[in-house]
Amino acid sequence: MPSDAKILIVDDHEDTLYALESALAPLGYRLASATSGDEALKQVLRGQVGLLLLDVRMPGVSGLEVVRYMRRLEQTQHIPVILLTGFGADHELTATAFGLGVADLVLKPIDPWALRTKVRFLYDSYRRQRALEQEIRELRALVKGEGEAHTPRPRPALPHPDARVPPQRDGPAATPAQDRP
Repeated sequence: MPSDAKILIVDDHEDTLYALESALAPLGYRLASATSGDEALKQVLRGQVGLLLLDVRMPGVSGLEVVRYMRRLEQTQHIPVILLTGFGADHELTATAFGLGVADLVLKPIDPWALRTKVRFLYDSYRRQRALEQEIRELRALVKGEGEAHTPRPRPALPHPDARVPPQRDGPAATPAQDRP
């Protein structure tokens, strides 16, 4: 996934969009907005969406209908979705949402700190997943074309999600004692 993937915020109320954008702005991610389910689907299908914050109840195409459509398409089925609702989470909505693979169901009014934590985790996880998938494609292409004179470009190691973990080193110190001859 390209590094310029955006977080798409969808709500039919402009004031809610503004509040959500303001809450997420400190994260420094690229944000985009839409005011309808149709507009959201168009943006998602154009690509470059790494996370979707989606209001459940909107006129026209509802948030649940957007998710149903996304889950049927290979290109969009793995995009994480956080559903937002101001009407409370009844059992039917919760069961339907999680049955569709929604990452979370958040009640309005939204706590900005909790939302930022969830968004950071889901967006970064999705980006790491896409980077790994790209690396797998490159490795498969390399193995497939192994007979050809091809020098792969070195790829930087993916950072560990916990920055306090020191990088691993190759060599005898990295090998457990029981595995040494």
